Amino acid sequence: MKLKHYKLLLFFLTVTINSFSQEIVKEPVIEPLIEPIFIIDSISNPKIGPLLGPLTVEFSPAPLFIKKTPISIKAPELKGPMVHYIILSHWKRKNTIGFDLNEIALVNWSAGGVSSVSGLFKGNFIRTRTLDNSEWVNELLFKYGINKQDGLAIRKSDDEFRFNSTFGYRNDTSSNWFHSVKFNFNTQFTNGYKYSNTNTLISKLFAPAYTFLGVGANYFDKKNNFDLFISPLTMKNTLVLNQTLANKGAFGVEKAIYDSAGNILIEGENSKTEVGFLITNHFKKEIFKNISLENRLSLYSDYIHNFGNIDIDWKLNFDLKVNQYVQANIGTQIVYDDDIKTTEEIDGKQVSRGAKIQLKQSLGVGLVYNF
Repeated sequence: MKLKHYKLLLFFLTVTINSFSQEIVKEPVIEPLIEPIFIIDSISNPKIGPLLGPLTVEFSPAPLFIKKTPISIKAPELKGPMVHYIILSHWKRKNTIGFDLNEIALVNWSAGGVSSVSGLFKGNFIRTRTLDNSEWVNELLFKYGINKQDGLAIRKSDDEFRFNSTFGYRNDTSSNWFHSVKFNFNTQFTNGYKYSNTNTLISKLFAPAYTFLGVGANYFDKKNNFDLFISPLTMKNTLVLNQTLANKGAFGVEKAIYDSAGNILIEGENSKTEVGFLITNHFKKEIFKNISLENRLSLYSDYIHNFGNIDIDWKLNFDLKVNQYVQANIGTQIVYDDDIKTTEEIDGKQVSRGAKIQLKQSLGVGLVYNF
């Protein structure tokens, strides 16, 4: 019985399709033909959620000429409605890559000097997922610079890889305070040396590498590009995945134990875990036309070892925009970490001198591309 029903439905469907593809005789038409055009507007209110947005239907009159006698016309070709729509996504993205170049060339220059060229390749990739009560921001940053001076080998001038991810939830959409979880990871790409000594390695990929994982409160003011994260409970891990550096106790890990003859009894640790208090801040604003300021600050203090001794990582950058693709930048970075001991070469030996303030300053002009 069901098979007969299916055969009957298939028969009617076949007849209907064939009827629209044949020529027909049409009586005089008095009313115009109405052609609907469907337009789906993009939405700006995230409360609509997964819906595509409000649907607008417009009718475009297309009248037929009226004749006194019946006319034979061919049925118009069926076409789908004109639908203009935007595929919604709660994700927003911003990608920036740039290249800075500094160069000086001297030929028979009576005042003296050294020819040099340096370049810096950098990128910043941001992915943000926004809902009514939650915000998830992911950011990937990298920098790598080299310098070449006449008579010297190529040297590294900058090296950074950093990933930041923050997820926050709020109970009230009118509030800028979020209950948040933050994860940070940073390391470098290639080997580091204290020039001109290129025989002694002082750092490399994942030596060190730092991870921060903390829970706390996040004040996020999107309108003013202001972000403040306060975490009373943050776990910090320091990784030194180079055994030579780990044996020396570099970057605060437990160093190796030697016997009286200088043989290693117990190798150095490759990691160190701390629990402490973390405060981070990110602020960006156009202070003058085509001149923007960006501030990044991170303050951390370990509860177990020397609480109150604060590790500082502070970046301050000024971007001076010439046009869409050309930009100059001035930047400074101050770092202080009690676990990073400085060294000084005395009589051919590296002698530890304790922690000191680290300072980096940069000035560059280059190309920037946003997509």
